[in-house]
Amino acid sequence: MSRAERERQMLDVAEQVFTEHGYRAASMDEIAERCGVSKPMLYEYFGSKDGLFHAALARSKAELYEVTQKAMAGATTPQDILRRGMLAYFEFVDSHSDSFTMLLSAPLTVPPESADLVEETRQQQSALIAGVLKSFVPDAPDAALHAFTEIIIGGCERLSLWRARHPDQISVEEAAGYMTDFCWQGLSPYVP
Repeated sequence: MSRAERERQMLDVAEQVFTEHGYRAASMDEIAERCGVSKPMLYEYFGSKDGLFHAALARSKAELYEVTQKAMAGATTPQDILRRGMLAYFEFVDSHSDSFTMLLSAPLTVPPESADLVEETRQQQSALIAGVLKSFVPDAPDAALHAFTEIIIGGCERLSLWRARHPDQISVEEAAGYMTDFCWQGLSPYVP
């Protein structure tokens, strides 16, 4: 197995173990055992349990940005951009729902650097959303754009947490549709 493949395997397993047990109770021994590697090898790759957790979060941050940006790039209208971005976000969160729920439900149980990375992920998505909003509502005041961006981030997180607790209530597509409709109505006074 190449180094990149081994690292990806370790991160996949670590995400599962952190999700199952929470950050504090997760064991490097268990992660190593599930990966079929030695515990020193985990430390060689990531330096510490904090380093492993941080690497898993950093990977998710990069993946989330990539999928949402890619989804919006193929859109042809402002409403389509919004819908595609929402769908990509909810699909991503759905595929990581347990770890996402753990992070947002118990932020004080993770290392401070990891909590900072969660906020950096929010800021990354905020910048992406704000740029998109500015492109299709160019006359909206900056304060309104920032406010809508924060509303979208907060609304998406809360709806994702609710979906994780009630997975049979609405589908990913419905969640994306509700957020799109809500945002579109709120932005409508600024849409040319």
